[in-house]
Amino acid sequence: MIPFKSPLADLIRQYIDYRKSLGYRDKALPGQLLVLDRIIAYQDIGLQDLTPSFFLDIRLSYKDRPDTFNAMLLGMRGFLNYLTRCQVICYNPLTDITAYPQNAFIPFVFSPEQINQMMIHIQNTIPRDPDHFLAGYSIYVAILLLARCGMRISEPLRLTLSHYNPRGTLYIEKTKFSKDRLIPVPVAVKQEIDNYLAARKSLVTTENPYLLPGQNERALSKKAVYKVFDSAVSHIGIHQPKQIIANTTFAGPTPHSLRHSFAINTLKSIREKGQSPQNALPVLSIYMGHCKYRYTAVYLKVLDAEHRQSLVDFAIARQEEL
Repeated sequence: MIPFKSPLADLIRQYIDYRKSLGYRDKALPGQLLVLDRIIAYQDIGLQDLTPSFFLDIRLSYKDRPDTFNAMLLGMRGFLNYLTRCQVICYNPLTDITAYPQNAFIPFVFSPEQINQMMIHIQNTIPRDPDHFLAGYSIYVAILLLARCGMRISEPLRLTLSHYNPRGTLYIEKTKFSKDRLIPVPVAVKQEIDNYLAARKSLVTTENPYLLPGQNERALSKKAVYKVFDSAVSHIGIHQPKQIIANTTFAGPTPHSLRHSFAINTLKSIREKGQSPQNALPVLSIYMGHCKYRYTAVYLKVLDAEHRQSLVDFAIARQEEL
């Protein structure tokens, strides 16, 4: 637990524990409230000083980091609502404090050809020496699951051996929204997993329970996956860092981009078959583990990798005209 130091420290810890008791997994919440805690401690103030003007000053101080303030605002507003319900304070001073306008977000999208190139490169660069072979193979399988099954990066890393059914399903638990799901994997992916498990069985002598083992009985690390992913992206010639143009943020390629690409390319394939992508959204939403249907619907905004690039080119051209 983060060491909160202000006079509100006990109340903050109570609120975090309360959220946990309801089943929420707010990993960002302590960090969001830490800033408030530090400001209160530094200014040596109490509950009576938490006025709208106090929070307006905080908002102003983050004018160059609007996304950071918006995240903080979410955590602080929930905390003060909690204090209001507990009758610790009479009203929530954040009620009329607004978030900064958010930029439109356009994810990076890999084309199917780029994904194939990436996977071939990663497979070809798996170390052949016995001491490093399994680690490289594990990273390959992790990225394969991101690309072919649309997983979040944390999901394949948390899989245990018991989560894989040789009949071709994966049970994914403790997801972002605490929403477990069982997904079928494509036949080609099942074959890759079976081949990997055969190699794993002959090389792993410890009792590591993870499907993709790391060191010291732990799971494979995100850092290891990022390193190989970044190298592969560079190898296939993609050099497009994150760009903010006018009021739109165009994301650069990250492992999470493979999840976006999976969804967008799946909808494109459905469209090319003459079927309705809109009708496919409920199934895709369940497969990807979205807690709300609208989170899946946003993928309809980008048709494919070429369409995404045309949006970038158009935004740059418009910016140059101004």
